[in-house]
Amino acid sequence: MVGVGLVRPGIAAVPPPCPGPALPCAAMPRRDETKVVWSSTDGDLRKARAPDQVRAREAARAGGRVKVRRETSGRRGKPVTTVSGVPLDDDGLKELAGRLKKRCGVGGSVRDGVIELQGDHRDVVLEVLKADGYDAVLAGG
Repeated sequence: MVGVGLVRPGIAAVPPPCPGPALPCAAMPRRDETKVVWSSTDGDLRKARAPDQVRAREAARAGGRVKVRRETSGRRGKPVTTVSGVPLDDDGLKELAGRLKKRCGVGGSVRDGVIELQGDHRDVVLEVLKADGYDAVLAGG
């Protein structure tokens, strides 16, 4: 029988096992001390910024304009109206999306600071946004 930590010819040294659950192993940090640094969906999380900061920076790059687009990519040819660059926090975006969905009579959602409405409703959305005082423009083709 081989003792713990002893070396036999041709076999590498085996470190002693970690103590039972009462005493954590010194080699492994505790779960609350570790931090996720990579995600398959978001990439490198060490460089991640708060969503509100990212949205504010994108709005500043757009010149403060709210862009209204019609997209079909990745949706099997079905049109979707997207509204991006709105200078609101998440709660404000959800409230605005609710009003737009009721006005257009369609479903939709808010994802990553972009309001998505099912169908092509650019004209109605543009009218509502301009009435609310936003500098809204049609973007894309």
